[in-house]
Amino acid sequence: MSSFTIDPLHDEFGATITGIDLGKTLSDADVAAVHKAIDSYSFLVFPDQKLDDDKHLAFTRQLGAPEPNHVALGRDGVVNYFGTIGNVQADGTVHGNEHQHTKFMTGNNMWHTDSSFRLVPSLVSIMYAYEVPEEGGHTQYVSSRAAYRRLSDATKETIDPLEVVHDYVFSRSKVAEVDPKHAASLPPINQKLVRSNPGNGEKNYYVGSHARNIEGWDDAESRALLDDLLDRATGEEHIHTQVWEPGQLVIWDNRCMLHRGTGYDADKYRRHMRQTRVAGAGPTLEE
Repeated sequence: MSSFTIDPLHDEFGATITGIDLGKTLSDADVAAVHKAIDSYSFLVFPDQKLDDDKHLAFTRQLGAPEPNHVALGRDGVVNYFGTIGNVQADGTVHGNEHQHTKFMTGNNMWHTDSSFRLVPSLVSIMYAYEVPEEGGHTQYVSSRAAYRRLSDATKETIDPLEVVHDYVFSRSKVAEVDPKHAASLPPINQKLVRSNPGNGEKNYYVGSHARNIEGWDDAESRALLDDLLDRATGEEHIHTQVWEPGQLVIWDNRCMLHRGTGYDADKYRRHMRQTRVAGAGPTLEE
């Protein structure tokens, strides 16, 4: 039996979990219960945590193999497991609105799922908040599992067998130039359009800003279907807006959740969040 309390958060997904200290080594039962909650709720909020990078990474390892940060790996050839979300740098300095990094990070304001452009996309993202802006800087989430349930049987039959090309450069070059070494490390990759959760059999569709085209379809037909599926998932009534507070840790299931940032004034406010990811089990085409 797990030791924590689960309170549902949104009609379609999500839960707040209390009564657990993620800075300590979890029991096997608690680790199993967190995985079960991920499968069931897709989006978990853990308030009032006290973490640093070491504790954050230790918790990540309890859930699975950490995924190397693709920017550091592709651009610099360095393996590390953290991404900094926001404008506060390791030395405490702040990047403003006109800094190249700030502009590049606006790519996160498009609906996407993390690492869908990798051969083995991520299982979950784990984000911990240190500093948050007084205005803006929220993150919005929707469930493509709930969206799949809303589709007609005919649409499900059409999309179930399809593959989609996911392309990081296609997505991020819309906001800023991608470093050539980074781009070369992430060639376009095919993913299943419809995925199934192995724990409960629930299906979802796998789209977002990195989804470039449907394999074997012409560009116009591809774009029409992918845009329609994204629109169906992201209607206002389906969105949960996470208003961050320092000390919150949030886990979301990248297999079936889409998210986007809402933006903030980087000249006026500090935003400092740290993110790790747990790697998926394998390529989606082998699921």
